[in-house]
Amino acid sequence: MKFNGVLAAALLMPVLASPGYAQDQIFDELRFGASTSIQGGHEREDGIFPEVTVFFDPFGADSATTWTQTLVSPRIHLGTSIGTEGEATQFFTGFSWTANFTEKLFAEAGFGGLIHTGELDHNDDGPALGCRVLFREYVGAGYRFDSHWNVMAQVAHSSHANLCNGPNDGMTRAGVQLGYKF
Repeated sequence: MKFNGVLAAALLMPVLASPGYAQDQIFDELRFGASTSIQGGHEREDGIFPEVTVFFDPFGADSATTWTQTLVSPRIHLGTSIGTEGEATQFFTGFSWTANFTEKLFAEAGFGGLIHTGELDHNDDGPALGCRVLFREYVGAGYRFDSHWNVMAQVAHSSHANLCNGPNDGMTRAGVQLGYKF
């Protein structure tokens, strides 16, 4: 899969080019967990989807103190949601914004895109997605156990927003992820 290597390299460029890269860690946070489809009918995907997401902070989101600084300082995320029963595997990337309500409670939203291995045309089982590249957005609510460990419940939706020919059933998955902040 040459494309995945090119995509990963393109996503890492802002991190590698950020000031002070040599003394900073590469990853800001690592999350792992699982999700499941919350769609109904023939659009529902079977199974549990293991997920891994890596976050980078090239724009200084951790040092933002006001909501405007937070808005212009998103983190970059790169991850996968793995289809285990013949369902679609997703490789996704985008920007993430975190809103801290207290030292322990936070919310997060993200927007980006993904490439998937799912069905493009209508079939009897699972969503018809129309094209390989989709938009992806998610929202979540989380709790921090300490300065490193957190847990987050999230809902993620993917579709092509009717920008390509073909069906647009989309994929909507909800799950829980355990995170470790470096």
